[in-house]
Amino acid sequence: KNLDTENLTITHIQVSMAQQGRRRTFRAHGRVNAYMNCPCHVEMLLEEKEESVEKPAEDTKAKKFTKKQLAKRRLKVGGDQ
Repeated sequence: KNLDTENLTITHIQVSMAQQGRRRTFRAHGRVNAYMNCPCHVEMLLEEKEESVEKPAEDTKAKKFTKKQLAKRRLKVGGDQ
């Protein structure tokens, strides 16, 4: 996928249980014991580091207020005039 292996970073790792395998091991005197293994699923997500880009300066526009908003701004807090 055209990824640079030097720039890869691990973003997510998850390990979950898989179905157990069942086998038998034969013992002395005709006995049989269970011989089970415990496999797992390993999931790793790798992403390539992105180069940081500076944000360009934006033009600041004057904020527009409605008549109601302007009236609220004119009122003083506390009611004293």
